Amino acid sequence: MAHDQMNPAIEKILSNIEKVMIGKRNVAELSLVALLADGHVLLEDVPGVGKTMMVRALAKSVHASFRRIQFTPDLLPSDVTGVSIYNPKEMEFQFRPGPLMGNIILADEINRTSPKTQSALLEAMEEASVTIDGVTHRLEKPFFVMATQNPIEYEGTYPLPEAQLDRFLLKMRMGYPDMTEEIEVLNRAQKVQPIEELESVIDLAELQFLQKEINNVFVDSTIKHYIVDLVHSTRGYSSVYLGASPRGSIALMKAAQAYAFMYGRDYVIPDDIQYLAPFVLSHRIILKSEAKFEGITAEDVVKRVVARVAIPVKRLEVK
Repeated sequence: MAHDQMNPAIEKILSNIEKVMIGKRNVAELSLVALLADGHVLLEDVPGVGKTMMVRALAKSVHASFRRIQFTPDLLPSDVTGVSIYNPKEMEFQFRPGPLMGNIILADEINRTSPKTQSALLEAMEEASVTIDGVTHRLEKPFFVMATQNPIEYEGTYPLPEAQLDRFLLKMRMGYPDMTEEIEVLNRAQKVQPIEELESVIDLAELQFLQKEINNVFVDSTIKHYIVDLVHSTRGYSSVYLGASPRGSIALMKAAQAYAFMYGRDYVIPDDIQYLAPFVLSHRIILKSEAKFEGITAEDVVKRVVARVAIPVKRLEVK
């Protein structure tokens, strides 16, 4: 699709990430969409394609604190959120924060841990806080989780519960690099890891300003109707057992506002919605068993819904 002129601050971040990540600009763009929209990302892919590098590069580019949590079958909720420990000298409990207390969190192989520990992330992702022993601790702003999961057919994986999936703004795959890109990866890694030399191009205050600017991006009433029409269509689709929730409608609107802003527009257009819909809605849909047996995927369903639903033709009231 044709693009407008990229916002200069966004272009700086993307160019910086590209010093480390080769041929993954679309993944970097979508990650920034989620970060700007105050959402979270789920990356599903096989090990070794650069998921960790992607998150580290993003954190370094915006001068954010980075924390990595390796999810394992024996990980406990308190290992993620933190724990209150009794201090006999002070004669009181003191909170010892867990690795969740950071700006950009890599939740690595999230589906290798138990549902109980997975759910420890729920409050943090939705409310930007954690509650330990009845005391609520606010998380630093910005707070952004990029979780990775192995494909569900891998051994030792627990499917993420629907409530957890619904809290991710976007779900995407990175995919393998092509041969040319992989040769360039080798060239760059031969002497020094590029990530070690990466410097920030904006600071956290600038990032938070950009996040606030997203709310000023205009969404015409026809676009809102279009979003709701798409989401409603997933609920009535023949192959779908459970369609996208109203949270999916909100997520699609917020993602479109961030995407429009990144491309220098202060209004959302139907193209934004069409491009983002598969990334925002696919993981919010549960297919019927027979659809899975037929090889139909949630992404297929969303793309078919997008193709069927009429695009708004009313002239947009651009501010």
